[in-house]
Amino acid sequence: MTESQRSDIWPVRTDRLEIRPATADDLGAVWEYRRLPDVYRWLGPAPQTREAFDELYLDPDRLATTLILTRLDDGSVIGDIMLKVGDAWAQREVVDQAKGTVAELGWTLVPEHSGKGYASEAVRAVIDVCFGPLGLRRVHAGCFADNEPSWRLMERLGMRREEFSRKTALHRSGEWMDGMNYGLLAEEWPTAR
Repeated sequence: MTESQRSDIWPVRTDRLEIRPATADDLGAVWEYRRLPDVYRWLGPAPQTREAFDELYLDPDRLATTLILTRLDDGSVIGDIMLKVGDAWAQREVVDQAKGTVAELGWTLVPEHSGKGYASEAVRAVIDVCFGPLGLRRVHAGCFADNEPSWRLMERLGMRREEFSRKTALHRSGEWMDGMNYGLLAEEWPTAR
């Protein structure tokens, strides 16, 4: 069990959602929305077959960083969040103090559930966990600049744009795209104070 999947933390419930670690049993539901063109267009890995998808997501390291979003009213899977706890960069003499202090976040939502505040609600709850029970000092996330819903969500949550890079990422379409990276410190998050 990874730090982000400690059993004393999960599941987390919000007003409308339950957020819990993914299991192999979730892969069918996740595949159904991650294979949609409007979804996989922004994803890093986008396997084209169910077999390739299962192979990627059954990797213990990937499965351990995936959280599933389900609606409380009907239990349906409506998305997932990547919570990847890692080490901050540090000089050699203090490297042990930087271990497990930061998290990278990413999210995917079933298109029919976008625009209803679910992503904001879920990511806010995961940030609360990062700066609360996990005791992290920083979270960060990135996206293609053309993925406006993603960077707007980061800004709504109070994340700071730390980088706008010009044509640094090669998209599977063959186009070099601009990228954006956002960050947030624990002391900047209201519930962590």
